Amino acid sequence: MVKPFVPQLVYIEPRALEYPLGQRLKKKFEDMDIEIRETTSHNQVRNLPGENDFQKYRVAKSTLVVGVRKTLKFDTSKPSAEYAIPFATGCMGHCHYCYLQTTMGSKPYIRTYVNTDEIFESAEQYMRERAPQETRFEASCTSDIVGVDHLTHTLKEAIEYFGKSEHGRLRFVTKFAHVDHLLDADHNGRTRFRFSLNADYVIKFLEPGTSRLNERIEAAVKVAEAGYPLGFIIAPIYLYDDWKKGYRELFEQLDAKLPPHAVKDLTFELIQHRFTKPAKRVIQKNYPMTKLEMDEEKRQYKWGRYGIGKYVYKKDEQSEMKETLGGYIEQFFPEASLEYFT
Repeated sequence: MVKPFVPQLVYIEPRALEYPLGQRLKKKFEDMDIEIRETTSHNQVRNLPGENDFQKYRVAKSTLVVGVRKTLKFDTSKPSAEYAIPFATGCMGHCHYCYLQTTMGSKPYIRTYVNTDEIFESAEQYMRERAPQETRFEASCTSDIVGVDHLTHTLKEAIEYFGKSEHGRLRFVTKFAHVDHLLDADHNGRTRFRFSLNADYVIKFLEPGTSRLNERIEAAVKVAEAGYPLGFIIAPIYLYDDWKKGYRELFEQLDAKLPPHAVKDLTFELIQHRFTKPAKRVIQKNYPMTKLEMDEEKRQYKWGRYGIGKYVYKKDEQSEMKETLGGYIEQFFPEASLEYFT
């Protein structure tokens, strides 16, 4: 079982100590006897221990930086929400394919932000502009927020904030099973709690440092029993030798464990594996022994935003994926909605 994340090293911005959460976290990490260093900015952490890039990368993934989020312009290109809401950046997991590999570049350390009231004020402005329409906020665009929240409780605070909100909804996704502290949050059904799931093969070989499939499903059952609307992202859908069987077993396990009331309002999102050339370079550097297949010849090129194209599966493979997994959803969860396949 993957234990809850504990940082080996903590950096704190001086400004973070002007906020109650910053002070609480400093005391918490002092009591845990974790080394604390000062940094002028959460974007400028230097001199991480390690003799080479490989070691420094692994140290960074176990380093937590406590900072203040200065720019609060919210944005999202996600099909599942209107805005991203930033409580953390970075992740302690080691998923070989993760897009954060390139978007975070030389800063793979985990950042948590203590100025939650300012973040909520910005969210309030966006909700007012769109009222009376509902506005959905995605809390996991740049992090796996659940992976760090047992230490910070900023996600729990956000769940309760949106629980009282008239026009706001919160959503996030996680690969971690450490959800117990969120079960008593006063969510009022206004937060959709989603889990990223995959075939056992993918989790075993491509998602080290994250909770196992059975642990995620057990956590999803707890979340459903706590009354949260539930969702699953199957991502990245990855074609390996026995992929149809592997994904079928995933749906069979879900079907066997989920309580009947949880499947009444269930959402699925399907995302195929894709990669960019810059990502491929970074992945091969950080995980030189990876089993991740990134052969451009086997893929088709899809133009992306900002001029960076992606390599996705070929059209016939995409059709087979959508048909196979869509079929499993229909068979096991006929009342669920498939939000998109991309």
